[in-house]
Amino acid sequence: MAGSTFGKHFQITTWGESHGKGIGVVVDGCPAGLPLCESDIQKFLDRRKPGKSRYSTPRKEADKAEILSGVFEGRTTGTPISLVVFNQDQRSRDYGDIATYYRPGHADYTFDEKYGFRDYRGGGRSSGRETIGRVAGGAIAIKILNQLGISFLTYARAIGPVTIPQTAEDLLACVQNNEYSLNELQEHILSDPLYMPDSISSEKTQEYLEDCMRETDSAGGIIEGIITGTPAGIGEPVFDKLDANLAKAIFSIGAVKGFEIGAGFAAAAAKGSDNNDAIHMKDSKPCFDTNHAGGILGGISNGAPIVFRAAFKPTPSIAATQHTVNNAKEEISISIHGRHDPIIVPRAVVVVECMAALTLVDLMIENQGATMEHLQKLYS
Repeated sequence: MAGSTFGKHFQITTWGESHGKGIGVVVDGCPAGLPLCESDIQKFLDRRKPGKSRYSTPRKEADKAEILSGVFEGRTTGTPISLVVFNQDQRSRDYGDIATYYRPGHADYTFDEKYGFRDYRGGGRSSGRETIGRVAGGAIAIKILNQLGISFLTYARAIGPVTIPQTAEDLLACVQNNEYSLNELQEHILSDPLYMPDSISSEKTQEYLEDCMRETDSAGGIIEGIITGTPAGIGEPVFDKLDANLAKAIFSIGAVKGFEIGAGFAAAAAKGSDNNDAIHMKDSKPCFDTNHAGGILGGISNGAPIVFRAAFKPTPSIAATQHTVNNAKEEISISIHGRHDPIIVPRAVVVVECMAALTLVDLMIENQGATMEHLQKLYS
């Protein structure tokens, strides 16, 4: 199977299956000298692990990360970093029937058509559990970026019919006006069972999800990310545009069906005079009056906050009766049993954040060779 590696300079390769012995990642290209320990990675894995609320799968996994290589005396050595999380609560028997039919909304049929064979236990490589490797690698990328003054704020913007009333600009304005700090806002989001920044919206969403669960149904939603502190000049102007690479990274997450930067699809209905971000000088630097571009122009960061959104489809595994076909091409009706998330958005928040971090750190490392000035700083 090709396609399990992401990145060029800061590169991750994920491996493992949902019901195999474990899930892991090899991170190559991490600079030497970064302070790193397992707890740095664990706090990110804890955000995505199952069983944290009634709105996630009851599968019980510690998701405890072990660093196998690439770290010595608490610092990265510059060699590949290998990490593993061993599976503990597999129930492969829950998936025995799935071997004979194709679940609607899953990759069962396409895997069979491509490979003529598939690991039906929880979806194998197409399971959401594959994202453990992405989060472990992304945690390292985020630590690198934090040391460069770059911060992430990622949250559930909408679930089902409920959307938070605040825009990304509203949340940043509250931080700039000292109503609360970025860390306080982050802590509030992390303490919410749905990872929403607005408590009223979260309460309304929980009521909606209770209805979905009573009806043995599921919900989708939108995750919004804000990256602050990114310097202008990151990203390549043609095929490795920052926004293009972000789109690829986010779209590689299972269940993502839409992606947009800044104003996104709303820009299609705007006039140029409204959509263009006017520029003025502030502290001897160009500054943008608005941020419809989402912090990226011509595929290159402009120094404004990078704002993006990802749309997630509803969890396809539901107990409600669905129609499908089996591998004998017979039409059948099924009801999927086992342990599944009624909504995957809250657990996917950290996955989106980590994929964005992997994209950004990869392009920042590539940017070292953009000018002679950069090279002279490194080697003179």
